[in-house]
Amino acid sequence: MNHIRKEPLNTLGSNFIPSEYIPQGKDEYYLRHQQNPGSDRYRQLNAHEIEVLVRNRNTCDNWNTLMVSEEFNPELVKSCKFFGLVRIGKLESFFLEFNDLRMPVGLYNSTIINCDFGDNVVIDNVHYMAYYIVGDEVIITNVNEMSTTSHAKFGNGILTEGEDEEVRVWLEICNENAGRAVMPFDGMLPGDAWLWSRDRQNTDLQRRYREMTEKNFDNQRGYYGTIGDRTVIKNCSIIKDVKTGSDAYLKGANKLKNLTINSTPDAITQIGEGCELVNGIIGKGCRIFYGVKAVRFMLGSNSQLKYGARLINSYLGDNSTISCCEVLNSLIFPAHEQHHNNSFLIAATIEGHSNIAAGATIGSNHNSRGADGELLAARGFWPALCTSLKHNSRFAPFTILTKADYPAELDIPFPFSLVSNDVSNNELQVMPAYWLMYNQFALERNAWKYESRDKRTEKIQFLESHYMAPDTVNSIFESLKLLELYAGKYYCSTNFADKSFTEAETRAFGAELLSSKTDKLKSLSIPKLTLENSQRTVKILKPSDAYQTYRDFIQYYALDQFVDHCRNNHGYKLNDAIELLSKPTLRLIFENVGGQMIPTGDLKLLKEKIVSYEIISWQQVHDFFAGHGKNYRDQKLQHAIASFQELHEAQSFTETYLKEMLNWYITFRKNLMVDIRHSRQKDYDNPFRKMLYADKKEMEAVIGKLDKTPFIVQQEAKLKRDIVFIQDLKNKWNLAD
Repeated sequence: MNHIRKEPLNTLGSNFIPSEYIPQGKDEYYLRHQQNPGSDRYRQLNAHEIEVLVRNRNTCDNWNTLMVSEEFNPELVKSCKFFGLVRIGKLESFFLEFNDLRMPVGLYNSTIINCDFGDNVVIDNVHYMAYYIVGDEVIITNVNEMSTTSHAKFGNGILTEGEDEEVRVWLEICNENAGRAVMPFDGMLPGDAWLWSRDRQNTDLQRRYREMTEKNFDNQRGYYGTIGDRTVIKNCSIIKDVKTGSDAYLKGANKLKNLTINSTPDAITQIGEGCELVNGIIGKGCRIFYGVKAVRFMLGSNSQLKYGARLINSYLGDNSTISCCEVLNSLIFPAHEQHHNNSFLIAATIEGHSNIAAGATIGSNHNSRGADGELLAARGFWPALCTSLKHNSRFAPFTILTKADYPAELDIPFPFSLVSNDVSNNELQVMPAYWLMYNQFALERNAWKYESRDKRTEKIQFLESHYMAPDTVNSIFESLKLLELYAGKYYCSTNFADKSFTEAETRAFGAELLSSKTDKLKSLSIPKLTLENSQRTVKILKPSDAYQTYRDFIQYYALDQFVDHCRNNHGYKLNDAIELLSKPTLRLIFENVGGQMIPTGDLKLLKEKIVSYEIISWQQVHDFFAGHGKNYRDQKLQHAIASFQELHEAQSFTETYLKEMLNWYITFRKNLMVDIRHSRQKDYDNPFRKMLYADKKEMEAVIGKLDKTPFIVQQEAKLKRDIVFIQDLKNKWNLAD
C-alpha cells in the first residue's frame, strides 16, 4: 500500500529539514542562506504589489514570506501558487530568446515552494518546483516536476546525517563484482578513479581514499538544488536533486535525478530528448542526446553520449564519445570512441586512444568462469568488427585485433601488434610492430587528432597524445627482450640441441639472428600457454622486421625529443648537446594514470604520503598531477635520452656521431612521410574502392584529393620546417655536410 500522508496546507512550505537535523540556534533555511547569501537585497511586498498579484490570479500561503527585490514588477507574475519562503529578484518588461525560443520575463502558471530566483528569469508552466536556487536570466518552461530533497547528494558518493550505508552510491568500475568500486565525487579525474581502483590489497590506502572523499563534503541535510546563470530548461519531465552550472541547456529529458551537471560559459553542457540520467556527475562541455540511459556514472569533460547509449557503473574519460552501445562496469581513459548499437564493453579498464567497433563483445560473465573477470587494455586498443574476447585478457599499447571469436584468454605483450585468430590452421598469430610498419597514416593522424580535440578548459592532467611516449617505448624494450629470447631458443634448438645456455646467452643468439640482413626470420612458433591460455600453436609473424622496426622507432623517439629540446632552447650549444646525450641517465618506468604518464617511483611516493596523512585531500592529489604535467616535457626528454643510450650501449657520443644521428633522423622523417602518404594512397589505388566511381574526378569529388588531405598537407609542411631547422642547427654547430 502506498503511504500517503496528510498534513495541514499551511505547512506545505516548511519542515524541509527534519527538526532533529537542524543545528541548535539555526532554522531550516540556514544552508540555503549560505548557498545564496545577500538576503538584504530582498524586501517584503507592499499592499499595491499584493493587490496586483492577487488580481493576476496568484495565491500564497503567507504573503509575508514572498520576498522581492527593489526592481520587482508584480505585473510579470501570473497564475502562480507560492508556498514557504520564496525570493524573487529583478523582473523587467523584456523577453528572453534562446535558439528561437522567445519567452517573456516573469513567473507564470507554476507552483513554487521555497525557491530563490535571480534577476529577469522566465519560469513558465512548471507544475511543481521546490527547493531550488535559480540564477540570473534562467529560462525554465514546461517542466512537470523539479524538486530537491533534504538529503540530496547531487551524484556524490556520500551520506547525509541519519542515512544508512546501503544508500551510498558507488561506481563499480573495472569489475562486475564491485571488487574495484570507488566513491564518485564532483571533480574526480580519470587518474583519481584509476588510483582508487588499484592496490586493493592496501587497506590503509583504500581507507585514506575514502576519508579524502568524505572530507570534501559535510553531511548536513538541507542543501538546495542550484540552476546556474543563463541555463535553459524546457520540456523536461522530472528533475530531482540536480545541481547545474551556468549556461547549461536541458531539453526534453525524461528523468534527471541525483546529478551534478557541470557547465560554464566557455564549456556548455547540453542534455537532450529522451534521456534518463540517475546518480551521475557530468563534466564541463558534455553533450548527451537522444534516449541515453546512464545510471551510476561519471562523464569526463568534453565527452558525448548519444543515440540510446547505455552507460552504467562506469567512468568515461575526457574527450570521448559513446553512441548506441552498452558500457557497464568499466573505467575508460580519455579519447575513447564507441559508436555502434551492437557492441558492448563490460568489466574493462581501457587506457584511452581506443575505438570499439560494431559487434565487439568484450566482457560480462558469459565468457569467463565467473562474474569477476577483467580486461586491461593499454592505450590504442582497436578490436575489429565482431571481435569476441574472453576475460581475463591483457593487451599492450596499440594492439589491433582482427575480426574473430577468440576462444581463450589473451596476454599480448607486443605494442603496435596485429593479433589474428587463424581458424584454418588453428593457431593464434601475432605480428609485432604492425602499426609502425603498415599504418603510419592512422598513427600520426590519431596523435594529431587526440591533441586537437582536447577541448578541456581545465587541463589538470596532462594527457599524452603521441603514440611514441614513455609507456610505449618501455613496452617496446620488453618486446625486444622477448623477441630475442624466442628467436634465441629457436636458434639454440636448431643448432645446439644438446647444449644449455643462460638466458643472456640465448638472447644474444636471438639478437644476432633477428638482426641478420640476409636470412630474415619469417615466423616463430613460441611456447604454448604464453600469449594465449590454450594448447594450440602461437606464431609470431615477421619477427626480424618487427625487431628492427622497434629499434628504429626508439631511436626516432629519442632524436625527436632531442630536436624538440633544441628547438625550445635557442641558445643551445654543441657541447650542451653532447653532454646531454653522454650523461648516464636511468630509463624510468611510467604508469598511464588516467591518460597522464607518471613515473612509478613518484606514484609510490604519492601513495605513501596519502597513507601518512602528508597528503590529506584530492586537491593535493590534483596538484601532484598538475606539477607532473609541468615537468613532463623534461621527464620525457630524460626518458628519451636514457632509451637512446640503452639502445646504443658503450657508444661514444662524438660530434661525428651526432651529425650521423641528425642525418639519420631527417632520412627517417622523410621515409615516415612516404609511409604516411602511402598508407592513404592505397585507398586511392585500390580497384575495389575505385569501382564505385565513374572516374577519378568523381572519386576525388566524393573523398577529396590525396594532395589536399589536410593532415598530409600539415605533415609535409612540418617536415619542411624541421629540415630547415636541423640544417640551421648543423650550420650553427659546424656539422654541415
